[in-house]
Amino acid sequence: MSEPLFTPDEQKTFDAGIAELLSHYPPDRKSAAMLPALRLLQSLKGWLPPEGMQQVATKLETTVARAYEVASFYVMYHTQKPGKYVIDVCTNLSCALRGAEGLLTYLEQKLDTKAGTNGPKYFLRETECLASCGTAPCLQINEDHHENLTRAKVDALLEKLS
Repeated sequence: MSEPLFTPDEQKTFDAGIAELLSHYPPDRKSAAMLPALRLLQSLKGWLPPEGMQQVATKLETTVARAYEVASFYVMYHTQKPGKYVIDVCTNLSCALRGAEGLLTYLEQKLDTKAGTNGPKYFLRETECLASCGTAPCLQINEDHHENLTRAKVDALLEKLS
C-alpha cells in the first residue's frame, strides 16, 4: 500500500486553501480557480504529483486532463518532481543580447548538466522572458530572481546552494 499524498496537516491546509479559493468564484465556475489551486498543491508538495492533480480536478469539478493541460502550459508548474534547485535562465532577446546564452553554457559546464535535464540536485532550464529586460541577463533559482548577472555573480549564487 502506498503512502497517502498528504500528511494530515497538509490535507487540512489543502482543503482549507481550496475552500478559500472557491469562495472567490461562482459555484458553477469552480474550474476558474485552477491556477491558484495548482499553486497551492505545488507549495505543499514541491511539484504536482498525479494524486494531487486528481484531488485538484475533483475539488474543481473538472477533469484530470484539464488540470494537466493547464499545468503543462505554464513553466512555473512542475509535473515531474524537480531537482532541489530549479534554475531558470532567461534567453529571450534582451537577455540574449547581454550574454545569457553564454551564461547558460557556463552553467551547463559548471553544473555538469544540459539545459532541460532534471537531476536530483539541479533542474536547469532555458526560459522565455523573466521580465527583467533592463537588467539583463537574469535567472531565477527556485523563483528567487537575480539580475545583472556575470559569471562571478553566478558563481557566488551557486556557492550558496551547497
